Amino acid sequence: MTTNRTFTMIKPDAVADGNSGAIIKMIEEAGFRIVALKKIQLTKERAGQFYAVHSERPFYDGLTTYMSSGPIIPMILEKENAVADFRKLIGATNPAQAEDGTIRKLYAKSIEANAIHGSDSDENSKIEGDFFFAGIEQY
Repeated sequence: MTTNRTFTMIKPDAVADGNSGAIIKMIEEAGFRIVALKKIQLTKERAGQFYAVHSERPFYDGLTTYMSSGPIIPMILEKENAVADFRKLIGATNPAQAEDGTIRKLYAKSIEANAIHGSDSDENSKIEGDFFFAGIEQY
C-alpha cells in the first residue's frame, strides 16, 4: 500500500556542517510538506534502538556511535508517492554514485557520513516516524 508520507532525518555530519537549511529548502522545493520536525541528539543506546535491525552487522557499532555524535533533524514529510520520490531526491547511499543535484551528491562526505536518511518503504516510514514523533506531533 502506497502512502503519502515518508520519514527522513538529516544526519550529524550535515547538521554540523550547517547544511540543514539548504537540505530542508531542497525538500520543500521538491514539493514535500513537512508534517513534523525537531532537532535532537540521540544517545548511543537510542541510536541502537533505531538501528536494531542492523545489530548483527559489522558496521552497527560505528553507525550508532556516528548517529549519536551530534544533533540530528528527524522529519515526517508528505507528498504523493512520498517514499519513492524522496529516495530519488536524496540519491544513492554512496554519494560517489549519486546523481547530480541530489542531496547526497551535494552534501554527503562519504558512504558512512551520507548527510540524510530516507525510509525505504511505506512500512518502515511509519515505524521510523513513530520512533521519533508522538501522534500529537504529527499533523
